[in-house]
Amino acid sequence: MLPEISLSILDITQNSITAGATRIDLMVDVDTQNEVLVFEIRDNGCGMGEEMCRKVVDPFYTSRKTRKVGLGIPFLKQSAEATEGSFSLTSQEGIGTQMKAVFNTGHIDCMPLGDLAATIHSLVVYHEEIRYVICYKVDGRTFVLDTSEIREILGDVSFMEAEVSAFLKEYIEEHIQETKGK
Repeated sequence: MLPEISLSILDITQNSITAGATRIDLMVDVDTQNEVLVFEIRDNGCGMGEEMCRKVVDPFYTSRKTRKVGLGIPFLKQSAEATEGSFSLTSQEGIGTQMKAVFNTGHIDCMPLGDLAATIHSLVVYHEEIRYVICYKVDGRTFVLDTSEIREILGDVSFMEAEVSAFLKEYIEEHIQETKGK
């Protein structure tokens, strides 16, 4: 299993990228009072049929050619359910996929969220061709990052440019901390 939820987010988002998504919506909602963390990823990638949706939760199935098992989704499902949380996956071919994981953060088996700012920064900078709409909520405080707004301001300047990447990293870290209330 991955040691933190943010790495699962990175792994699952990579599936969306591989599926040809041009838009990925990521929502992370933390409710500290009720000890619940929900994350949801929606994409407009190629999608999957019902049979494939059933297969991807099996650790001994993968569509990849580089290895014979696919562990990201099965481990995420197991991790969420181990905390008495839940996991759901819906998809339509030609339309996209939606995945949701709910964690009981008060449960002893709940892994930490981890470095969400680094995860978001990596996604945005290294896959700048994709429009990300990211919503991070903690106890009602919200941070929304829409890369199309950044792209509109920067024009053709790459997010990988050192100064742009450094600015984005700082901006994301600052807003994540503000949203946490720290």
